[in-house]
Amino acid sequence: MSKVGYIRVSTVEQNLDRQLANIEFDKVFEDKCSGKDTNRPGLESMLEYVREGDEIHVHDISRLARNLEDLLTLVKDLTNKGISVCFHKESLTFTGESNPMQELMLSMLGSVYQFERSMIRERQLEGIQQAKAQGKYKGRPTDNNLHDKIRALKAEGLSLRKIANECGCALSTVQRALAS
Repeated sequence: MSKVGYIRVSTVEQNLDRQLANIEFDKVFEDKCSGKDTNRPGLESMLEYVREGDEIHVHDISRLARNLEDLLTLVKDLTNKGISVCFHKESLTFTGESNPMQELMLSMLGSVYQFERSMIRERQLEGIQQAKAQGKYKGRPTDNNLHDKIRALKAEGLSLRKIANECGCALSTVQRALAS
Protein backbone atom coordinates (compact mmCIF):
# COMPACT_ATOMS: atom_id res chain seq x y z
CA MET A 1 0.00 0.00 0.00
CA SER A 2 1.33 3.39 -1.03
CA LYS A 3 0.28 6.78 0.34
CA VAL A 4 0.24 9.16 -2.63
CA GLY A 5 -0.21 12.92 -2.70
CA TYR A 6 -1.55 14.91 -5.65
CA ILE A 7 -0.97 18.66 -5.66
CA ARG A 8 -2.08 21.10 -8.37
CA VAL A 9 -1.97 24.85 -8.82
CA SER A 10 -3.27 26.68 -11.88
CA THR A 11 -0.16 28.63 -12.90
CA VAL A 12 3.62 28.23 -12.81
CA GLU A 13 3.93 31.27 -10.52
CA GLN A 14 1.75 29.77 -7.78
CA ASN A 15 3.23 27.95 -4.80
CA LEU A 16 2.49 24.28 -4.09
CA ASP A 17 3.72 24.38 -0.48
CA ARG A 18 0.46 25.02 1.38
CA GLN A 19 -1.31 21.97 -0.03
CA LEU A 20 -1.01 18.81 2.05
CA ALA A 21 1.70 20.40 4.19
CA ASN A 22 3.09 18.34 7.08
CA ILE A 23 1.84 15.03 5.71
CA GLU A 24 4.30 12.27 4.81
CA PHE A 25 3.79 10.51 1.47
CA ASP A 26 5.51 7.67 -0.31
CA LYS A 27 5.21 9.62 -3.56
CA VAL A 28 3.87 13.08 -4.54
CA PHE A 29 2.70 14.13 -7.98
CA GLU A 30 2.44 17.80 -8.92
CA ASP A 31 0.92 19.87 -11.72
CA LYS A 32 1.17 23.58 -12.40
CA CYS A 33 -1.64 23.94 -14.91
CA SER A 34 -5.39 24.32 -15.19
CA GLY A 35 -7.71 21.63 -13.90
CA LYS A 36 -10.10 22.21 -16.81
CA ASP A 37 -9.43 18.69 -18.12
CA THR A 38 -7.40 15.59 -17.24
CA ASN A 39 -4.60 16.25 -19.74
CA ARG A 40 -1.97 16.97 -17.07
CA PRO A 41 1.44 15.27 -16.84
CA GLY A 42 1.44 14.90 -13.05
CA LEU A 43 -2.09 13.48 -12.99
CA GLU A 44 -1.31 11.08 -15.83
CA SER A 45 1.86 9.88 -14.05
CA MET A 46 -0.05 9.40 -10.81
CA LEU A 47 -2.78 7.39 -12.55
CA GLU A 48 -0.11 5.12 -14.05
CA TYR A 49 1.65 4.74 -10.68
CA VAL A 50 -1.20 3.89 -8.30
CA ARG A 51 -2.25 0.30 -7.63
CA GLU A 52 -4.95 -1.51 -5.68
CA GLY A 53 -4.72 -0.69 -1.97
CA ASP A 54 -3.09 2.71 -2.52
CA GLU A 55 -4.44 5.94 -1.02
CA ILE A 56 -4.52 9.18 -2.99
CA HIS A 57 -4.61 12.38 -0.93
CA VAL A 58 -5.72 15.68 -2.47
CA HIS A 59 -5.96 19.05 -0.71
CA ASP A 60 -9.46 19.73 -2.05
CA ILE A 61 -11.82 18.57 -4.77
CA SER A 62 -11.00 21.47 -7.13
CA ARG A 63 -7.35 20.43 -7.18
CA LEU A 64 -8.24 17.06 -8.74
CA ALA A 65 -10.69 18.43 -11.33
CA ARG A 66 -12.61 21.57 -12.24
CA ASN A 67 -14.95 19.62 -14.51
CA LEU A 68 -17.70 17.61 -12.81
CA GLU A 69 -17.69 14.80 -15.36
CA ASP A 70 -13.90 14.39 -15.09
CA LEU A 71 -14.08 14.48 -11.29
CA LEU A 72 -16.76 11.80 -11.04
CA THR A 73 -15.01 9.61 -13.62
CA LEU A 74 -11.64 9.88 -11.87
CA VAL A 75 -13.05 9.02 -8.45
CA LYS A 76 -15.17 6.16 -9.82
CA ASP A 77 -12.32 4.68 -11.90
CA LEU A 78 -9.89 4.87 -9.00
CA THR A 79 -12.22 3.38 -6.41
CA ASN A 80 -13.23 0.61 -8.85
CA LYS A 81 -9.53 -0.34 -8.91
CA GLY A 82 -9.43 -0.53 -5.11
CA ILE A 83 -7.70 2.84 -4.71
CA SER A 84 -9.11 5.23 -2.11
CA VAL A 85 -9.32 8.99 -2.69
CA CYS A 86 -9.18 11.38 0.25
CA PHE A 87 -10.06 15.10 -0.04
CA HIS A 88 -8.65 16.81 3.04
CA LYS A 89 -10.40 20.19 2.97
CA GLU A 90 -13.84 18.63 2.58
CA SER A 91 -13.06 15.67 4.89
CA LEU A 92 -14.35 13.21 2.28
CA THR A 93 -12.84 9.79 1.58
CA PHE A 94 -14.00 7.54 -1.23
CA THR A 95 -13.22 3.83 -1.04
CA GLY A 96 -15.74 2.36 -3.46
CA GLU A 97 -18.25 1.58 -0.73
CA SER A 98 -21.69 3.05 -1.35
CA ASN A 99 -22.20 6.27 0.60
CA PRO A 100 -25.03 8.34 -0.91
CA MET A 101 -24.31 11.41 1.26
CA GLN A 102 -20.64 11.53 0.23
CA GLU A 103 -21.57 10.99 -3.43
CA LEU A 104 -24.05 13.88 -3.18
CA MET A 105 -21.40 16.12 -1.59
CA LEU A 106 -18.87 15.21 -4.29
CA SER A 107 -21.38 16.02 -7.05
CA MET A 108 -22.52 19.27 -5.43
CA LEU A 109 -19.04 20.57 -4.66
CA GLY A 110 -17.75 19.44 -8.05
CA SER A 111 -20.57 21.42 -9.68
CA VAL A 112 -19.70 24.49 -7.61
CA TYR A 113 -16.03 24.28 -8.63
CA GLN A 114 -16.98 23.84 -12.29
CA PHE A 115 -19.29 26.86 -12.05
CA GLU A 116 -16.55 28.88 -10.35
CA ARG A 117 -14.12 28.10 -13.19
CA SER A 118 -16.75 29.13 -15.76
CA MET A 119 -17.28 32.45 -13.98
CA ILE A 120 -13.53 33.13 -13.81
CA ARG A 121 -13.21 32.42 -17.53
CA GLU A 122 -16.21 34.65 -18.31
CA ARG A 123 -14.69 37.55 -16.34
CA GLN A 124 -11.36 37.07 -18.12
CA LEU A 125 -13.04 37.25 -21.52
CA GLU A 126 -15.05 40.33 -20.49
CA GLY A 127 -11.86 42.03 -19.32
CA ILE A 128 -10.06 41.20 -22.58
CA GLN A 129 -12.98 42.55 -24.64
CA GLN A 130 -13.02 45.74 -22.60
CA ALA A 131 -9.25 46.18 -22.95
CA LYS A 132 -9.47 45.56 -26.70
CA ALA A 133 -12.20 48.20 -27.02
CA GLN A 134 -9.92 50.67 -25.24
CA GLY A 135 -6.96 49.73 -27.44
CA LYS A 136 -5.00 48.39 -24.45
CA TYR A 137 -5.00 44.73 -25.47
CA LYS A 138 -3.51 43.60 -28.70
CA GLY A 139 -2.90 39.96 -27.88
CA ARG A 140 0.40 38.22 -27.50
CA PRO A 141 3.24 39.87 -29.45
CA THR A 142 4.42 37.99 -32.52
CA ASP A 143 7.74 36.18 -32.18
CA ASN A 144 9.25 36.90 -35.58
CA ASN A 145 12.22 34.59 -35.00
CA LEU A 146 9.90 31.70 -34.20
CA HIS A 147 7.73 32.46 -37.23
CA ASP A 148 10.80 32.56 -39.49
CA LYS A 149 11.95 29.19 -38.13
CA ILE A 150 8.46 27.73 -38.69
CA ARG A 151 8.40 28.92 -42.31
CA ALA A 152 11.91 27.55 -42.90
CA LEU A 153 10.96 24.13 -41.51
CA LYS A 154 7.83 24.08 -43.64
CA ALA A 155 9.95 24.89 -46.72
CA GLU A 156 12.05 21.82 -45.82
CA GLY A 157 8.89 19.72 -46.07
CA LEU A 158 8.23 18.97 -42.38
CA SER A 159 4.65 18.32 -41.28
CA LEU A 160 2.89 20.88 -39.12
CA ARG A 161 3.01 18.59 -36.08
CA LYS A 162 6.74 17.94 -36.51
CA ILE A 163 7.33 21.68 -36.83
CA ALA A 164 5.37 22.28 -33.60
CA ASN A 165 7.44 19.62 -31.80
CA GLU A 166 10.71 20.96 -33.21
CA CYS A 167 9.88 24.53 -32.18
CA GLY A 168 8.32 23.62 -28.84
CA CYS A 169 5.08 25.44 -29.64
CA ALA A 170 1.43 24.64 -30.21
CA LEU A 171 0.10 23.45 -33.54
CA SER A 172 -2.10 26.56 -33.66
CA THR A 173 1.04 28.75 -33.44
CA VAL A 174 2.47 26.94 -36.48
CA GLN A 175 -0.78 27.43 -38.37
CA ARG A 176 -0.91 31.15 -37.49
CA ALA A 177 2.72 31.66 -38.51
CA LEU A 178 2.15 30.00 -41.89
CA ALA A 179 -1.04 32.00 -42.49
CA SER A 180 0.67 35.35 -41.88
